[in-house]
Formats: sequence, structure tokens, C-alpha cells
Amino acid sequence: MATQGALPSGGGGFMRYLDDFKSKIELTPEAVVVACGVVILAELILRMAFKP
Repeated sequence: MATQGALPSGGGGFMRYLDDFKSKIELTPEAVVVACGVVILAELILRMAFKP
């Protein structure tokens, strides 16, 4: 017997959950570009700081 609150054996319930979650997150293309730039800049700074 299935327990209460368990996902169905198929992926339907999980995909529905992902669709609901994804709809709450809105990223503009500019925000993605800025985030990538920050990550690249942080990596370069860390590589220079810990250079042997």
C-alpha cells in the first residue's frame, strides 16, 4: 500500500513539482550574465591569491 504524501511511481508528480518551483524563479538574461561574470572574476582573484 502506498503511504500518504508519497510520489507516484511515475514521474508525473515530480515533474509537476518542478514546474511549480520553476515558475517561482524568474531570472533575466542580464542577471545570468552578471552572475557568470561574478563567478569568473571570483575564480580569477582566488587563483591569483593562492598562486604557488
